[in-house]
Amino acid sequence: QLYRDARECLTLLSQRLGSQKFFFGDSPASLDALVFSRLAPLLKAKLPNGKLQQHLRSLQNLCNHCAAILSLYFPWDGGGTAPRVAGADGGEGEEDPHKRRNQVLSVLAALAAMLGYAVLSGIVSVQRAGTAPAGRQPLAMDEGEEEE
Repeated sequence: QLYRDARECLTLLSQRLGSQKFFFGDSPASLDALVFSRLAPLLKAKLPNGKLQQHLRSLQNLCNHCAAILSLYFPWDGGGTAPRVAGADGGEGEEDPHKRRNQVLSVLAALAAMLGYAVLSGIVSVQRAGTAPAGRQPLAMDEGEEEE
């Protein structure tokens, strides 16, 4: 039943599109984006059951619709040079040459923010050596202890 409804939906979309490039004329609209978002994965993905995919491929105008949007908004998908995606080829490709530096700077900024919060909220207090509060003695090592 589900496949039958999906096939009927694809057929109706194909009839509505007709021979036009896009649903409402020469330029894409939000309906084109919605239809593309559903059809492109169905058209491109490897599926265990290809009945619906075969039906979609038989509707040439819907395939052309997807191809038109791909070439308009994703020109590298048609065989041009695609932007590199980290790890897409199974390797450790770097999309951004400064990726590692940005990660380290982000961690340092987060640590500084956490430390600043801890100091300002009173969770951690900073005291100068030799000025201990009343009743507290600064920690000191005995002469017999060694530094590690």
